[in-house]
Amino acid sequence: MTEESRADRQSPVGEPVVRSDPAVTGDRAADAVGFDPNDPDSVAEAAETVARFAAGDVGDGDNVLMLRGAAACAALVRGVGSYKEAAERAGEDVSVAFIRKWARVHDLPQAIRRQVANGRIAPSAAKHVARLGGRDRYLLAWAAIDGELTVREVRAIASAVNEGADIEAAVREAGVELGRLQLRLPPETYVELRRRASMENVEPGEIVADAVDEYLADDRGD
Repeated sequence: MTEESRADRQSPVGEPVVRSDPAVTGDRAADAVGFDPNDPDSVAEAAETVARFAAGDVGDGDNVLMLRGAAACAALVRGVGSYKEAAERAGEDVSVAFIRKWARVHDLPQAIRRQVANGRIAPSAAKHVARLGGRDRYLLAWAAIDGELTVREVRAIASAVNEGADIEAAVREAGVELGRLQLRLPPETYVELRRRASMENVEPGEIVADAVDEYLADDRGD
């Protein structure tokens, strides 16, 4: 697991932090299942879940259930010590590549996994986001949402970056302008923002960026 993932994950591997949040999964949060890689019985349950996941029996197309499968992959790997052992434990129809891909999805930062759970990023696209690290994975995830990228487009960008391309250039090539958002503001805020921007001879986005940077300063450790 990367240092970024460790910092992002404040709970044990396999715990349904995102899936158990009613703000993300609604009533289904109560049914969230966690896996403990230090508990043999939980590891056995993870192995069974991975086997069903690989066979398509845990809700193909159901983002929440697919995240459960990803959590099972991650917990199984940590419980047995390697991808190879995990694949053998899950059964002959489960490949090392399958477990590695989905375990990486579970290791994505929580902010990205929440967007998978609520359906804004397809799980199959998240597999390709997870091929990147650090800031690049955030840029690709947000570009996938803002640009409504297809899974094929997300895969192509991830492949290009892994081959040495600059993430921002690769995203632009796909037709997405990073940093461009549409905001809905209360009329009073909108009027004042436009007035202030006009008086200072700047674009409204500059004022918004400064305000957001100040708001986020504490979280960044500034």
